[in-house]
Amino acid sequence: MEIKLFCIKNKSFVFLMVLALTLVAVSLLAPYLAPNDPLKSNLTHTLQGRSAQFPLGTDQLGRCLLSRLLYGARTSIKLTFCLVAIIFTVGTVIGTMAGYIGNRVDTLIMRISDVFLAFPGLVFAIAIAGVLGASLMNVVIALAAVSWPKYTRVSRGLVMVDKEKEYVLAAKLGGAKQYQIILKYILPNIIPALIVMAAMDIGVMMLEISALSFLGLGAQPPTPEWGYMLSEGRNNMQTDPGLMIYPGAAIFITVVIFNLLSDGLRDILDPNKVY
Repeated sequence: MEIKLFCIKNKSFVFLMVLALTLVAVSLLAPYLAPNDPLKSNLTHTLQGRSAQFPLGTDQLGRCLLSRLLYGARTSIKLTFCLVAIIFTVGTVIGTMAGYIGNRVDTLIMRISDVFLAFPGLVFAIAIAGVLGASLMNVVIALAAVSWPKYTRVSRGLVMVDKEKEYVLAAKLGGAKQYQIILKYILPNIIPALIVMAAMDIGVMMLEISALSFLGLGAQPPTPEWGYMLSEGRNNMQTDPGLMIYPGAAIFITVVIFNLLSDGLRDILDPNKVY
């Protein structure tokens, strides 16, 4: 009954959740859905139009564009989720320590985060990825290095407010240990707001991963990834615009779905917050 009532009140959220799960399912099932090998090139099929064998045509190396899009979804979505999980976990742990312990630990962590926040995020990530070398793993490391401070600052502020509340003080008087207070009383109250932040970051991180791959710092040939597919297709944009339209549309649709989903999630988990 409660599930039915939730679905009635949040039809748009349920619809967006279905779309998001469908995207994830497509990315996971790419090996079974792809009509052709996404890495197999055949110069006799270069830049062919749509056909039964190649539903969206082929690229400049004769590879099936639909197959590369499906495998690209697997790469882009997996990397985005991994990146968001990393910055969520690292930022929350560090911010919770800073907010709860305070004093010199708090000062040190905040000054370090200030250093990272002093630089434009994407520019700093480009510099780090350039130093580490072009690869998808290095892109994740670079973006994680510049994205964790915002979670640290938000979680620190929430912890500093919660640790002074009566139920936390009562737990201290009751003899609860510090880790018990953090895990049982503080984290359950701050996690919803941080989950909303993470949901909002999915679209942002996907765009940034795609941007770095477009610049040649992320995916390397022949890896199918949406940002790199945009980069590959730009030389043939005038003669075969589909090479850029299809991966660009895939990025756009995915980002829009997850951004709208994060708005609905915010209303459900944290309706009193203003972002």
